[in-house]
Amino acid sequence: MALTTAVPLAKGSMSRLIVIVPRVVSYALPLDKNGAAADFLARRYRDFIRDFDCDAQIRLCVCRRVDDVVLQLLPPGGTVVVGGRAGRWFPSEEAKLVRRLTALGHHVVFVPMPQSASASRIESLATMLSLLAVLLPAAPRAASAQTTADGPWQIGGFVDVGCLGDFNSPSNHLFRSRGTTPRVDELDLNMIGAAVRRQPSDASRWGTELTVQAGRDSEIFGFSATAPNLGGAGWLRHLGPTNLSYLAPAGKGLTLQGGVFSSLIGYDSLYAKDNLTYTRPWGADYTPYLMLGISASYPFSDKVTITLGLVNGYWHLAHANDVPSVVGQAAIKMADRVTLKQTLLYGPHQPDTSLEFWRVLSDTIVERKSDRFTAAFEYQFGRENVDVPGRPTALWVSAQLPLHWVVRGPWSLTVRPEAAWDRDGRWIGAPESVTALTTAVEYRRVYRKNQAILRIEHRFDHSHGAGGGFFIDRDAAANALTPTQNLLIAAAVVTFDTTLRD
Repeated sequence: MALTTAVPLAKGSMSRLIVIVPRVVSYALPLDKNGAAADFLARRYRDFIRDFDCDAQIRLCVCRRVDDVVLQLLPPGGTVVVGGRAGRWFPSEEAKLVRRLTALGHHVVFVPMPQSASASRIESLATMLSLLAVLLPAAPRAASAQTTADGPWQIGGFVDVGCLGDFNSPSNHLFRSRGTTPRVDELDLNMIGAAVRRQPSDASRWGTELTVQAGRDSEIFGFSATAPNLGGAGWLRHLGPTNLSYLAPAGKGLTLQGGVFSSLIGYDSLYAKDNLTYTRPWGADYTPYLMLGISASYPFSDKVTITLGLVNGYWHLAHANDVPSVVGQAAIKMADRVTLKQTLLYGPHQPDTSLEFWRVLSDTIVERKSDRFTAAFEYQFGRENVDVPGRPTALWVSAQLPLHWVVRGPWSLTVRPEAAWDRDGRWIGAPESVTALTTAVEYRRVYRKNQAILRIEHRFDHSHGAGGGFFIDRDAAANALTPTQNLLIAAAVVTFDTTLRD
């Protein structure tokens, strides 16, 4: 519907036509895992536009929210054409988008779909992906429709500082049993990083990624409480996702990857800038943030992507044995706004590598995401046989329910209840059961591809069990424990990003 209006308007005004396709990616999936699917989608739009007998440039933009594209990519002085449902009783998402664009000062044309229109090709593409056609005053281009996903280099960095005020005021300044944000009652550089990456594409099939990092959050996040460290772990911890990838010309595109890559497990990232809250849930800190090994990913359709991998172990900086672990994931788009991710990790995490002692971890994530609301549920279950008299099976269970609401403009609110249970201490290091409730207020400002994020957060944790509790300033020498902890958190994250073409 957008193109039916945009094409004659562009031809009549001798303007350049740009089609912007936001590909909204769930918070449960890393942005850098969508190269093959993005290329496949770009080819579909290229063929689609040829049916209109027009010249256009396609910009396929992988993002967390459509508003990210609106704020960063729409230039001033152009005309934005949006197609979609008008809504009989309540405004549709496309109509809401038009209101936001108009409030930002853009000249917008809204092309409503006929109420009786069925799920046609135009509807499935234009409404599901919020197709935008942008007209810029410029000379018409003689080239045919093309995609800009041709392997640009992306260079970025970020600085993350925060202070966790602990009402218990422990003398040792420790948030007990945490791999991320491990210090309290002090201002810390929790993470600083820089990255250079290039996604593989049809035009340039080799991709690469190099990330260096430092700070409190990089000190112990990838190590194990029960296994020795990997050789060279002291410097490997300063590497984030660092790998080589190749887009094989097989079917819709088979992406092969080797090195250190973002974990297939978990809803939360190691980097607070990519999460809904500043502090991570317990389930995230005791499952891998990064993996070391090889993986292969294939989009069987627009809705189903399968990934298989072989990794060095449960923790990428630990060396429990010489037998690798197997990981597999199915990412399914169940509806326009609902995604399901099911991941399994299976392998040994102790010196005895017999199959009966292999650890299995299941991670299930369901997310419903719209422009302003995100609701997700994550459930983890882990099981491992151990040679312990009287209790040969160790169990791990965790769950979280983050709810995120963009209140207005740059302001948003997140509430996250969670629970974790390590019955035998194989994950946390001591038998413990934890419940927590985190509430966060965020202010986010975007300038081009750069962002400034300010967060104020309150976190309440309750721990019980044989190894449970948090430090309290009662007797610093004895490190006395108390079952509850209240944290008031203030944090600031600044990101820098730019794109360079060959």
